[in-house]
Formats: sequence, structure tokens, C-alpha cells
Amino acid sequence: MKTLHDAPIKCQDIFKVLPDQQKHIRVVMMNGVAGVGKTFTVQKFTLDWAQRSENQDIRLLILFSFRSLNLIKDEQYSLLMLIHVFYPTLQKLTAEKLAVCKVLFIFDGLDESRLSLDFNNSEVVSDVTQKSSVSVLLTNLIKGKLLPSALIWITSRPAAANRIPSSCVSRVTEVRGFTDDQKEEYFRKRFSDEEQSSRIISHIKSSRSLHIMCHIPVFCWITATVLKDMLTTDQRGELPKTLTDMFSHFLLVQTKRKKNKYDERKVKSPQGLTKADKQLLLKLGRLAFEQLEKGNILFYQEDLEQCGLDITEASVLSGFCTEILKRESVLFQKSVYSFIHLSVQEFLAAVYMYHCYTSRKTEVLKNFLGEDYKHRESEPKSFFKKMSAYFRNIDSDVFLKGAMEKSLSSKNGHLDLFVRFLHGLSLESNQSLLGSLLGQTDNSPETIQRVINNLKEMNSEDVSPDRSINIFHCLMEMNDRSVHQEIQEFLKSENRSEKLSDIQCSALAYMLQMSEEVLDELDLKKYNTSEEGRRRLIPAVRNCRKAQLSGCGLSESHCEVVASALKSNPHLTDLDLSNNKLSDSAVKLLSAGLESPNCKLKTLSLKDCSLSEISCASLVSAVKSNPSLLKALYLDKNKLQDSVMEQLCDLRKSPDCRLETLGLKDCSLSEISCASLVSALKSNPSHLKLLNLSNNKLHDSVMELLCDFLESPDCRLDNLELEDCSLSEISCASLVSALKSNPSHLRVLILGKNKLQDSGMKLLCDFIKSPDCRLEDLILDNCSLSEISCASLVSALKSNPSHLRELILGGNKLQDSGMKLLCDFLESPDCRLEDLRVWRCSLSEISCAFLVSALKSNPSHLRELYLSQNKLQDSGVKLLCDFLESPDCRLEILWLTDCSLSKTSCAYLASALKSNPSHLRELRLGKNNLKDSDMKQLSDLQKSPDCRLETLSW
Repeated sequence: MKTLHDAPIKCQDIFKVLPDQQKHIRVVMMNGVAGVGKTFTVQKFTLDWAQRSENQDIRLLILFSFRSLNLIKDEQYSLLMLIHVFYPTLQKLTAEKLAVCKVLFIFDGLDESRLSLDFNNSEVVSDVTQKSSVSVLLTNLIKGKLLPSALIWITSRPAAANRIPSSCVSRVTEVRGFTDDQKEEYFRKRFSDEEQSSRIISHIKSSRSLHIMCHIPVFCWITATVLKDMLTTDQRGELPKTLTDMFSHFLLVQTKRKKNKYDERKVKSPQGLTKADKQLLLKLGRLAFEQLEKGNILFYQEDLEQCGLDITEASVLSGFCTEILKRESVLFQKSVYSFIHLSVQEFLAAVYMYHCYTSRKTEVLKNFLGEDYKHRESEPKSFFKKMSAYFRNIDSDVFLKGAMEKSLSSKNGHLDLFVRFLHGLSLESNQSLLGSLLGQTDNSPETIQRVINNLKEMNSEDVSPDRSINIFHCLMEMNDRSVHQEIQEFLKSENRSEKLSDIQCSALAYMLQMSEEVLDELDLKKYNTSEEGRRRLIPAVRNCRKAQLSGCGLSESHCEVVASALKSNPHLTDLDLSNNKLSDSAVKLLSAGLESPNCKLKTLSLKDCSLSEISCASLVSAVKSNPSLLKALYLDKNKLQDSVMEQLCDLRKSPDCRLETLGLKDCSLSEISCASLVSALKSNPSHLKLLNLSNNKLHDSVMELLCDFLESPDCRLDNLELEDCSLSEISCASLVSALKSNPSHLRVLILGKNKLQDSGMKLLCDFIKSPDCRLEDLILDNCSLSEISCASLVSALKSNPSHLRELILGGNKLQDSGMKLLCDFLESPDCRLEDLRVWRCSLSEISCAFLVSALKSNPSHLRELYLSQNKLQDSGVKLLCDFLESPDCRLEILWLTDCSLSKTSCAYLASALKSNPSHLRELRLGKNNLKDSDMKQLSDLQKSPDCRLETLSW
């Protein structure tokens, strides 16, 4: 879907076409987590329409809840019959009237649907009087086959939203709940006492877990219910800080309210749970647990009865149940039940499971912790007796470890909050609060410490890093804040070299992604931790501007987190995923992230990611759907097929494409691919600034096509990289001719590892001489250049010297005679060279004499000098140090690797740097057989306050 906006929209406007949008809005998908206000939004829209204040162009509004439709999923209806059944007052509505009036269908709660919605193979129904299954009617209605003029509004939790194909949806909206300001507003309205509301707001802010959860209005209500009760009764205890503590108090408050409702004596302080309370809560807990395992959030009468909850009992205790278990009468007055929020279901499920553990209900424990045992019918009876004995005597730390492993092994994380509650319930404070409901436990400090240690050492190598963070949450629920404090100290410390454990990485990831400050750069390789630890840091990508995730062994689950960040983090502009073998499914996830309206990515690097044709197609399609933001795309070292290049070229041709950098180094490009690329570049040339085609065998015919693009007056290329492209003399001639036609934009030209030889160099120098040439970086390493080439180059540079900043000639046999010629250019007062690289050029100490003489004549511009792999020897370094001592020397980087140096050279260098210490930041002396004792003078110098040396290697 084309990205248009990521902006607030009023519920009454969700079908209105925006000013810059032509397409008719027919189907709207509204996402939002549990309890955030989706149904409330639907009710608000409906009420405004019914009161004739909004959307009066809609003549008929039909609201269906999926929980109602579930009851008739196996029956046959026509659309008209369905309306008559649900809305008897519309019996006079005919097919003819339905066809001509503007109608809105609202389908609330897709996540609660038990219908099999098949958008690919379902039968076509186009007549409102034609009977079919409810599932088929819905798919045809959404696809526009049935009543194509009708508006459709669907609400869903995010996990279920993909049940509707994106091709069927015109607009996606999201209910995001309360902002931080709205949280405060809620509590100030709920508590008239200013002092009381301020205390509650301050308390919630102090507990990160509570503060985050309060973006959900239902959780705000739970929190307000508990805190209001605690502050208006005689309780003097500390206010709840953890989720387990909060929900334990909530359970007690609701129990007390039930007693107040059915007991004439009003209870003003917390009382212990009665036997009846306990029985009812455990039945509700069993319902919660069994349905949670199945992934159900809706229950019917038979589900309640299976757990021993009869309807009479539930209705008698309705004052209690309506605050925890909602009952809704739907079609034919059938009742549907659900907990007021998923977290309440998860908490009650944890209470029930903990009770089963303390009561040693071995069958329940076996089914939960050891599911495979119930399928092993071939085992002898002694095996099952042994397993029953094991579960009967299992220790608390083993039980909780097994629960955590079970949670981590689930694919969708549906047991994560349940396990957090389980760990919280193991604390004595919560056990004393809930009393006999949990049963008798004997968790000694040693046992609790073993539980904490298990969490800290938990292996989650095959688990999503998002899910690993739940281990850290479990520690927080157990009031163990050691890891939290360690990471706080780590973040405050200037020295970040301390090694982080895996659990510390999970904590750091959580704290970074929840921080109010956006991290400038997340570079996983800068952290001192294990490979698994680095992967656990990935969720922090949700709150950073630049993410360096190269070479981290990213799996599909890791890419899911990155995709989530692309969808939710508008600050993320630079993403590097290079050197990871990405599967097709992983790239598909990333592509979905790139298509998101929230994605603001400008730079994407996927170098050496083993991208298949399917992956490339998915990626290019995603970028095409949202092309205007991306400025740089690196696909180097992926074997791009002709078909993929064709798609990529279609993207380049798009007028919305703003790509400025395109990296296609070592992509095995064929002549056909190159032809497609050049054609695309000529169609939309003006934005591209950098093109890297290095390590592709570009034939003369391809270079001719490329040069045709370079000659275009619309070409604004300032960086052209053609390293190791097997360029011939013919190709050089074409290139120089093109550059001379349109020279003024090019700043960087990389031609290294092409055998240009003297003839090719002569042609190139003809371009360099041009007064319109503005080249700043010229890379000609390993080009088989000789002394003759040097003469041509120096002559050209002296004709037009003032622009060049970087000159790389390494790997050419320049010898001392060639260096003498080059130094003639360096002496020129117009020379502004800052970076000179002449490594492995067969230079001797004689070259050092020429070089030093030239640099002393014109020293102030040079910042980087690379002389590695030349036999300079100590005598050459002595000459070089004469330059280093000069007060005009501004050299910052000096490489003398493999230059046949001895201890004497180190002494010369130390002496020179003492004379002029303030500029040099990097000195490399590797492969010279130097010992620590040889380097002592330089090492000591590094400690001097005037010395700026950051890197010293030998």
C-alpha cells in the first residue's frame, strides 16, 4: 500500500478521502492492542451517526461482532437474511433498497473470529439474496464482489490483522491508547483530591512497568481501582510496584466489592478469602489457563461448565464477575464470556497454575511442563509412576525454570505475561496477600536465589530477542533489581569496555528502547559481549537513528524485530544488515517493514546477504511502494539475476525514486542487466550521486552504454566506482570522452585494479588536465602503472592541481624515479593533497628523501600518509622524521607497516613526535618484527598530555 500519512485522524473521518489522495476509501482496518479502545471508537462513531451529527451520507449502519458471528459459522445465510436476523427492525429492508443506499458494515473483533476466511479459494457470491456460509459472505463483501458500493470497517488486534490481505484494504488506522499526558489527565479526573492524584501519578512514573502498561485505558482503570481502594481504606502498606503486586490487590478489591454487594455489612478493610471465594477464583483460574493455552480469549457456556462454573453461580456473583469476567448476550440471547482484559486472564491462569504446583496436582503439571509424556503410550506404567513422583516432588526453582522454557518455546509469546506473574507469585509478599488461594509454599531465600540465578543464566539462543527481554521482566517481578542497577551504572559510565552477560544485554535493550532519549547509533559490535548477547540487544533498534547490525547472524526472529522497528520507529534512518545470510521469509518480514507508513529509512545496506531472486523481488517491490524517502541502497556482493535487475530498474525509472547512492559492487551483473540499468538511469538521472559497479566484468559494449548516460546533461554523478571491472583501452577511451563532455560534477573516480597501463593512463590524464575537471579523489591502485604513467599523471595534475584531495597509487611499481616525478607535483603551491597512499610501490630510502623535501616545501595540507610495504629501512624513517618535526606538519595518520624497520626507527619516531606531538592520531608499525621493549619510548610518549596518539599498533 502506498504510504501517505502517519498522522492523527478523528474516528468520524476514517472514510474521508484526504486532499492528496485520489483513491476511494472502501475498506478500513483498525488495529490496536487488547483494551486500548477499538470497540469504544466504533461505539462513538455509531452514536455520532445515530444522533445525526456526523457521516450523514451513510444511510444504513450495520454492526456485527465476530463473537456473534462465531455462533452461526456453520450455518447458511444470505447477506439480506443475516441483516434481518441480527436486526429484526430492518425486516422491511429489501434487496433493491440495499443495493441503492449507502451502507456501512462494521465487523468488530477480527482477533476473536473462529471463521475460516479464505480469500483465495472461496466461491464467488454477488447477490445479496444468495445463501452461503458466513465466511464466504464476509470474504466476498470485503473483496467487493458482494455489494461493491458498501463501506467496510474491521477492528482487530495487530496479530490477527494479516488475516485480511493488504490488497483488500484501502486504509490502515491504529488506536494507540493514552499518551503520557492523557495518562495523567485520566488519573486527575478519576481522583478529585489533587494531592491524592499527584501521589498516584508520581508512583506510576516511578515504576516503568506500570507506567508503560497505563497507555492501555483498561489498565489505567485497574490501577485506579486498586490505588483508590488502598488510599481510602485503613491500609498502610506500600503501594504496588510490580504487575503481580498490582493484580493481586485488584483481585482482593473485587472480592471485597462482591462481599459489599451481597453483605449488608460494608467491608472497609481487606479481609481474607473465604472458601467460596477461593473455589470461585480457582474455577475462573482454570478457565483462564485452559483457554490461554488454546489461545482463546472468548468462552461459551460449555467452556465455563467444563471448569465447574455453572451459569447460576456466575449470575448470582455477577457483581464480582462483571468486574473480572464479562458476559455479553449476542445472537438469539446466547451468552459469550471474556475477561475484562487479556492480562487479567493471564494473571488468573498463573494463580491457578501456582495453586496446582503447591497442591501437587501432578496431572496438570505433567500436561503443562511435560506435554510429550501424555503421548508416550508405549512406555511401561513404571515410567509414568516415576514421572508422577518427579512432578510431585519438584522444587520451586525447577518448576519456574520449566515454565520459563515452555514460555520461550512458544512461537507467539502467549505465555510471556503468564510466566512473569508466576515468578511474581513465588514471592512471600504476594503469597501472604493472596493467602490460601496459592496454597502452602516454603520458598527459602536459597530457593529464591536459585530461581534468580536460573533466570540470569537462561539460554534463549533460538528465541526472538524481544522474548528474551521477558526474562529480565521476570527478575523485576521478583524484586531483583541487580541487573537493572548494573545497566544503569553501565549507561552512566564513560568506560563501556566492561563485558556484559546475556541477561544484562536483554536489560540494556529494554532500557534503551524505553528511553525518552533517542540513541544516535546502535552498533552491536561496539559492545563487549557474546554473540548471543549482541543479538539480545537488537530490540534497541526501535529507539535509535542508526543501526549497525552487520555480521550478527540474524535469523528470521531477529528480522521480525527489525521489521517491527521499521514500522514503529520514525527516527530510524540508517540500517546496515550486511554480512547476514537472510532467508526469503526474513526478507519478506523486512519488506513489510519498509512498506510501513512509519518507515523513514534513508540508507539501507544489504551487502553480502545471500539474497535470492525471491528475496530481491520482495525487497524491490517494498521499496517501490515507498520510494521517495530512500536515498542510499547497497546490494553489493549479492548475485543479482537479470529479472531482479529489471525490477530494480523499474524502481529507478519511477519519478518518485530519490535514490542518490546505488551500490552494486560484485553482483555478477550481465550485459543485459547493465543495459537495463543504464536505460533506467537515463530515464531518471538527476538524483543519483554515487554509482558503484566495481568487481563486475563490464564489457566495452556496456561501458559504451554507461558513458552514454555520463554524457547526459541531466547526469549529476559525483562518485563513480569502477574498481576491478576489466576495463580495456577502448573502455577508457569511451569513459574519458564522456567525462570530458560533462566533467564538472564528478568528484570521486575509482579505477583501481584495472590494467590501465600507460596507454589508458594517457587517455585519463587528458581528462584530468581539463579546466572543468573537479576531481577530489582519484584511486588508481594496482593499475600496472609505470614511470611513464607517473610522468603523464604529474603533468596533468600540475596543470589542474587545486581540487585533488586524495590520491591512491598503491600497488603500482612507481619506484624511486616515479616518486621523484610525483614529488614535483607535491611541491607545487597549488597542491592541496590531504591523503597520499603509495603502499607497495617499490620505494626505497631515496624516495623518502624526495618526499620529505617536497612535503617540507608544502607541508600544511597533508593529513594521511600510507607508505606500508616499501623497504624504507631506518635510514628512510630518519629522513621522514625530519618532516614530522616540522612545526608546519599536520599529519594525523601514518602507516609504516612492513617497511623493514628496527628499534632505531622507533627511537627516531619517538624523538620526532616529542618535538611535534599534538597532531598525529594513528601510527601503524605492524610486520616490522618489533618487540614491546622496542616500542617503549613510543608507548611512554602516548601517556604525555600533549600527545594525541589514539592508535599505536606494531
